[in-house]
Amino acid sequence: MLELRHVSCRYNDHFVLKDINVRIEDGDLVGVIGPNGSGKTTLIRAVTRAIKPAEGEVLLKGKPLGMFSFKELAQQVAVVGRLYDLDVQMRVEDLVLLGRIPHRRGLRLMERRSDMDIARTAMDVTGTLRLKNRLVDSLSSGERQLAFIARALAQEPELLLLDEPTSHLDISHQARVLDLVRKLNRDKGLTVLVVLHDLNLASQYCDRLFLLSDGVLRKDGTPNEVLTYQTIEEVYDTTVVVMKNPVSSRPCVFLVPEDDAGVR
Repeated sequence: MLELRHVSCRYNDHFVLKDINVRIEDGDLVGVIGPNGSGKTTLIRAVTRAIKPAEGEVLLKGKPLGMFSFKELAQQVAVVGRLYDLDVQMRVEDLVLLGRIPHRRGLRLMERRSDMDIARTAMDVTGTLRLKNRLVDSLSSGERQLAFIARALAQEPELLLLDEPTSHLDISHQARVLDLVRKLNRDKGLTVLVVLHDLNLASQYCDRLFLLSDGVLRKDGTPNEVLTYQTIEEVYDTTVVVMKNPVSSRPCVFLVPEDDAGVR
């Protein structure tokens, strides 16, 4: 589905990503983790052509991104970015219908019946159909995030990119959003690349993790392979304990306060 070959990205003279080589197969659910400033969002921007790599290339289904028009790219890749302080004065249904724009032909401005059906299916799947006449700005953070995911689904993408979709959400909405993402991945075969700050959420929901540090890919593997206490302490410079979740058997990361670090 997606491949980055020797991708390096920079802003001015500062390299943010350095020689990244990764492959994402059809149906993968991959998490991108790493400290602040490690290049996670830049990786998403490179995949969406928001930034052009200084070196290397990004391929979608075996073709360089430059071979796709922006419309063609939007028909296959949908993005849900960070929603900090967005001012969106429109109804939820109108927001979701924006996802149908890449599929419009010619100068047609009005939605077809099929567009409405696809948008309403997306709202139904995300649990936002009951909110269709509400203004986006009147929603809670969790409801708003689900509405933006519904808009992305209305694009009928093959690849879904999410940049910190659980930021500023309480634990129930974090679970709701990521339960939905995993369900779409498993039931619909949707390929997902998601940036997460929370290592435990990444561990429980993702089948594979990319760990970035200082723009370099430090680890690529399953949560059990990536989330060892040795790796986390080295990359994050923080003392932790890693134990298995008693239900999923996936690793859970526990922070050790500085005062207690000597008794671990």
